[in-house]
Amino acid sequence: MSTPAQPQHPHNIFSIDIGGSSIKGVVLSPDGEVLQPFQKVKTPAEATPENVVKAICTLAANFTGYDRVSVGFPGYVKKGMVRTAPNLGTDAWKDVNLNYLVSDALDKPVRTANDADMHGLGVVRGKGLEMVITLGTGFGTAFLLDGNLLPHFELAHHPYTRKNTYDLYVGDSAFQRIGPEKWNKRVKKVLNTLKTVFNYDHLYIGGGNASEITFTLDDNITRISNKDGIKGGARLWKLDENLFMKAREKFLK
Repeated sequence: MSTPAQPQHPHNIFSIDIGGSSIKGVVLSPDGEVLQPFQKVKTPAEATPENVVKAICTLAANFTGYDRVSVGFPGYVKKGMVRTAPNLGTDAWKDVNLNYLVSDALDKPVRTANDADMHGLGVVRGKGLEMVITLGTGFGTAFLLDGNLLPHFELAHHPYTRKNTYDLYVGDSAFQRIGPEKWNKRVKKVLNTLKTVFNYDHLYIGGGNASEITFTLDDNITRISNKDGIKGGARLWKLDENLFMKAREKFLK
């Protein structure tokens, strides 16, 4: 008696990280092992939902062997629905169902989360209060307690000075305008504020400009790469193992 053929790629994940300058992708095993090399394409200059999804399709053409998708998005996302997208254009993205658009384009079930939240899932140790910040086009944040993702806060848009939010104070526009030396002084000041306000057990710093930090970091601060953070796409599905089956059943209806 022959046995049923086993799937060639049981529940592998195409994990996507949408940034202000590039869109990154990788195929992961359910446990977060990288199965196909990290690749990226440029984020469209006019980053409308339609253009971003086209860029995702271009990126996806380089990958095979996955049956679900995770998306890290630079804004506030609730149940797959984008509420804000300050670094891509909130007006164009408000109330856009990104889960549906990507699922329709790639013909797979999709889970979407804030990009910093996904990074956090990819790197934290699961001990105490851990915080993730991303220094890229903007300033992303995520909080996890004992490895569990906490509700997302768009701290980036909270006023840090009388004239600047965190985004404007240490985002890439500030880096380009004031230069590395002054920007490093600002980042150091922000880190001291975060340490006082949140009393985290560990802080992780990611994003494209994390490599520009030149001062010595505290022992409980770790610099991470985008390649580390994108692995959180696997844990987006592990938050509830039944989510994939539910999503797949709904998708196939």
